[in-house]
Amino acid sequence: MAALNVSVVRSWTLLLWILLSTSVRGRIHRLILKDDVRQKIHLNTFGFFKNGNMTVEMTSLTSKGFDFKTVDNPALGLSLDRTKNDGFSSYLEEDIDFCFLKKKPPIDVPVTLFLFDFGKLQVRVLTSGNNQPKATDVGTAESQPAKVKSSKTDVKPKSEPENLTEPQKKNETMKQLEAQKAKPKSVKRVAEPKAKTIPLKEKNASYSFTFSLTINTEEEQGLYSLYFHNCYTDKKPSLQSFRFDMDITIVEQNPGSYLSAGEIPLPKLYISMAFFFFLAGVVWVYILRKRSNDVFKIHWLMGALAFTKSLSLVFHAIDYHFISTQGYPIEGWAVVYYITHLLKGALLFITIALIGTGWAFVKHILSDKDKKIFMIVIPLQVLANVAYIIIESTEEGTTEYGLWKEILFLVDLLCCGAILFPVVWSIRHLQEVSAIDGKAAVNLAKLKLFRHYYVMIVCYIYFTRIIAILIKIIVPFQWKWLYQFLDELATLIFFCLTGYKFRPASDNPYLQLPQNEEDVEMDEV
Repeated sequence: MAALNVSVVRSWTLLLWILLSTSVRGRIHRLILKDDVRQKIHLNTFGFFKNGNMTVEMTSLTSKGFDFKTVDNPALGLSLDRTKNDGFSSYLEEDIDFCFLKKKPPIDVPVTLFLFDFGKLQVRVLTSGNNQPKATDVGTAESQPAKVKSSKTDVKPKSEPENLTEPQKKNETMKQLEAQKAKPKSVKRVAEPKAKTIPLKEKNASYSFTFSLTINTEEEQGLYSLYFHNCYTDKKPSLQSFRFDMDITIVEQNPGSYLSAGEIPLPKLYISMAFFFFLAGVVWVYILRKRSNDVFKIHWLMGALAFTKSLSLVFHAIDYHFISTQGYPIEGWAVVYYITHLLKGALLFITIALIGTGWAFVKHILSDKDKKIFMIVIPLQVLANVAYIIIESTEEGTTEYGLWKEILFLVDLLCCGAILFPVVWSIRHLQEVSAIDGKAAVNLAKLKLFRHYYVMIVCYIYFTRIIAILIKIIVPFQWKWLYQFLDELATLIFFCLTGYKFRPASDNPYLQLPQNEEDVEMDEV
């Protein structure tokens, strides 16, 4: 038990150090890359509504000991493509080993390429596909709309010749109709890629440029992904080790919010779900006080879990509120949210594991096998929370972002699988006891309860980790908040069912199995 306590203390010390040393990421992104060699970097993905705006400012692009002008262009550039949701694969993700700056995109693919021409000090903007917003230089963006006029206002109807008799007017009208019929009908075609240029500034071998685009119509709405491409590695073997430094700032916003289209409802969603978890905690405390004679320590731990979850959602809503209004979170509120999130995660897995082992209900001492589960689950849960914090506090384009995202997914699944073992062991133990114990009816009732709880855990894990993710990539980009809603709703239902099945009651079969002082050896699963 001492080893377990030492492990917990070390884990929490590590978490507090990470909380104090990480910077919190907002929707006003600034990405600084040093000595990067990647061929393609996913900078960001954002869902835009009509009148949404994106401004990208690359303040510095350098390479030590290398002159960009010595290699034929284009070798470096940006790309921006549009999809309807996460389920549709981006055109730029079809082949990760091919540099897309080498060829023009298909005319039916909505994508914009920004090709760096260091010799002419300009960025060629190549736009393909219909309903793709036009990128403009920030310096001339304000004057651009004034030059654009509707084609309908410029076209004036031809005036009819004066002093014509009625038969002559009819003949003239018939001739115009016949001439219109003779003209070939216009066929709606996909616009060919059109190129324009944006100035590329050079100062002390450092290059910079800025562009902005606005979503003007509903057809232009969608999920936009911004990438940086490095094609120098495809040019010559001597350039395989080419490294570059880049400092880029991305500001994205929708009308009235800095949140992506699928994230705008999240502050209201989290505060609403926090109310329901708080209400569930109040009801649970009322039940515990009413049934005080049948209450165990684990019951109060379950109540603490409900209130901690509610508090975590409140701070999460506050965090998203500040991101929505000013583009970045208040660091203090974000740290408080991370702390409550860590407490909630630890309490959730510990509570499930304790219920599964029968601690406090059936026995007061954990067996060696149960202790091993806690020695595995707690460090894994700490590692998962570390990965979550690093992902939330770093930019998407950094090298460690993708690594920690994979670690989070893998470790989270391992934690979910590990907490199933105590339940399975308890089921096997009850099966053995039911065959030799005289109180077989009580044991079989408890066995049935454990089996139901096992099914509940499996359903909860599969829904929140797999089915909800599938829903996330199926729904349109503006409905991505449904993933968070279904995740929180499934958690609330799981909490309520767990409380109902293991509620303090004299007729609950879980509480009727007599307490044994000796640990019964159970087989390996």
